[in-house]
Amino acid sequence: MEYWNGRAETMPREELERWQWRRLRRALDHARENSPFWAERIPDGITSMAAYTERMPLLHKADLLASQQAAPPYGTWPSLDPVHGVRHHQTSGTSGNPPVRTFDTERDWKWITDTFCTALYANGVRPHHKALVAFGYGLFAGFWGMHYALERMGCTLVPAGGLDSKTVVRLLVDYRIEVLGLTPSYAMRLIETAAEMGVDLARDANVKVMLAGAEPRSDFTTRTIEQAFGARVFNAAGTTEFGAVFMFECPSRRGACHINEPTVVEEVLHPETKEPVGYGEEGVRVTTGLYREGMQLFRHWTEDIVVKRPHTDCGCGRTWDFLDGGILRRYDDMRKIRGVSITPVMIEDVLRGFTEVAEFRSSIRTVRGLDTIHVQAEAGGVTGEAATALCARIAEEFKREIGIRPQVELAPVGSLPRTKWKAARLHDERQLAHA
Repeated sequence: MEYWNGRAETMPREELERWQWRRLRRALDHARENSPFWAERIPDGITSMAAYTERMPLLHKADLLASQQAAPPYGTWPSLDPVHGVRHHQTSGTSGNPPVRTFDTERDWKWITDTFCTALYANGVRPHHKALVAFGYGLFAGFWGMHYALERMGCTLVPAGGLDSKTVVRLLVDYRIEVLGLTPSYAMRLIETAAEMGVDLARDANVKVMLAGAEPRSDFTTRTIEQAFGARVFNAAGTTEFGAVFMFECPSRRGACHINEPTVVEEVLHPETKEPVGYGEEGVRVTTGLYREGMQLFRHWTEDIVVKRPHTDCGCGRTWDFLDGGILRRYDDMRKIRGVSITPVMIEDVLRGFTEVAEFRSSIRTVRGLDTIHVQAEAGGVTGEAATALCARIAEEFKREIGIRPQVELAPVGSLPRTKWKAARLHDERQLAHA
């Protein structure tokens, strides 16, 4: 097994914990001295990691938004004057909330790039590879770090931002691209586009490694992408608030997403009691950044539902614990309908099981006083009695897998939105109705 930074990735746990505490102590001192936001929140007398997790208050997205709305654009959050920033980014806003705005210094970007290098190298990317990043290159941080990491590693890079899907498919084939970075939703769009063009991606292209991140995905979606491209799909995740990749999937164990622990402290807390949960138990991920100097993050309640497992459960030799399956779903994405808890990934898992369905959109509506799931699905060439039968099959499978029967209708081909960004396929229209 080869590592991007073997010393950091294999250090003994005792040494890793000492390293984390030294970095955290410096980060807290920097924040207390330079950030009015953090100076008000950091308690005195934090002399150990245990004291930190016990006494430091949780940070919620609403706290950051309130600060930034009171003193735009960055609020009192920064620990450095924004004049030192070399790049501005902000969250995608797919949740319907205002975006969180951030900037990064040149030093921050070196760290961000290195976290991507760690992930890419673990996934088998090497300097001789040709890579394509199919990403919109806008304000959303997304795959910017991957772009710079590929350059740093010495790969030949094709930035495909702004190009239409047919051109992207053509580039994959013509340039024999071996490494591909994109969202799972856009991977599904490329599969659809390639089929329209008569291109068999597994046969005609040369993709070997795919990094598909920025949104949760079902296991069925992962298998569909891998089969279509003939390539291994790896998971990775970062956030704009944190600034970098905090986890990446290990090739040694499917779904084992190692936490980049020298750069981040990851707690897993019970969603209601806020108490720590043990290995193998579901909880909400709470993150603390150890390296970023411009906009620091301490005990951020992420809303991500995860299950942490010990590093010894993976045979790769890394001493970093891992999140089993990565981000399983988001706590704030969960909706209750007639007592049944539903998340977007659950809906995707059902809809992707129907080969006729190219794209879909779902919403929660109140119909005659009753909360109801409404599903729109594109299914080209399905009409008449076949369309009626398909809607009935989808509704029945939905009921069997999730426990509630939706209203299902077929949408015209090409009518539902496709995106290179995060896909938002579950819309709670009950909130809009009462707004």
